[in-house]
Amino acid sequence: MLLVNLGSPASPRPADVRRYLKEFLSDPRVLDMPTPLRWLLLRAVILPFRPRRSARQYASIWTPEGSPLVVHGRALAEALSKRLGDGHRVVLAMRYGEPSIADGLEALLAEDVGRIRVVPLFPHSASSSSGSAVARVYALAGRRWNVPDLEVLGPFYDDPGFIGAAAAVARPVLEEARPDFVLFSYHGLPESHIRRSDSVGACRLDDACCSAVGTANRFCYRAQCFATTRALATELGLASDAHTSAFQSRLGRTAWIAPQTDRLLPELRARGVSKLAVVCPSFVADCLETLEEIGIRAQEQWTELGGEDLRLVPCVNDHPTWVDTLAGWLTAPSTTPAQRDVPA
Repeated sequence: MLLVNLGSPASPRPADVRRYLKEFLSDPRVLDMPTPLRWLLLRAVILPFRPRRSARQYASIWTPEGSPLVVHGRALAEALSKRLGDGHRVVLAMRYGEPSIADGLEALLAEDVGRIRVVPLFPHSASSSSGSAVARVYALAGRRWNVPDLEVLGPFYDDPGFIGAAAAVARPVLEEARPDFVLFSYHGLPESHIRRSDSVGACRLDDACCSAVGTANRFCYRAQCFATTRALATELGLASDAHTSAFQSRLGRTAWIAPQTDRLLPELRARGVSKLAVVCPSFVADCLETLEEIGIRAQEQWTELGGEDLRLVPCVNDHPTWVDTLAGWLTAPSTTPAQRDVPA
């Protein structure tokens, strides 16, 4: 099995962060613009300035063992390997940075495995995350004379196993914090990415259009995120007026999907919310976007707004329920999200 997540710099030093950002933002699935414009944006705007700021952010969450994303990923791979037992090999890989997808594939093929099950650790479909990871796996596998047999796990944004695992992590935190309101904060995407994923030309990017996932919008990241919120809110027994969804992590000046987390926080305070819990279901492992962006920056913003408490709910990481869920998908392919029917 090849577990694939997005990636992390090798260290929080500016040089390593610059190297990581260059690889990440050079991907045309991430910055979807003509190559000359992407090159100019990277060289003239992003790489001269952003690495130092991002390095400080990474340093604020770095652990003695390394990047939290990689640390949690390795813990998941180890726990899953133990859960599956002999006859299964589990390798962690990152789309950008180390450990690389190329090294992960080589490690598996060196052991002459049969079928390689690829698990993109992204609950929702997006060309810039799961799409890029899968495309990289296919490209590397296709260079080999004997192309390996690959099976790719599909999105699992409302799969009962994933929802159950996320709820198992969130429930004790919510019971302890007793928040007034729960915010489900997802990684954002440019509106252009959502529209490019629309194969039938029906996308309106409004709440009515994203209220359900069907054949016409089965690739819509925004609709899938709202489906996750509905499923988790039901599993956690949240009242309809006690939760909402928003999107974080904007980059650049282009239009990004809304509502946006940092702009929603003042609105929640104005409505009288004081104790807020934030769940980040587009991430399966805690990382810069959860620990720093929400756990530090959003917490500071909430305090400045006069909020009493902002509690970050951990990701599923290597929680036993999540490990059991993955093991079930990988040993019984007919029940994995990849085979889920999408309603018309």
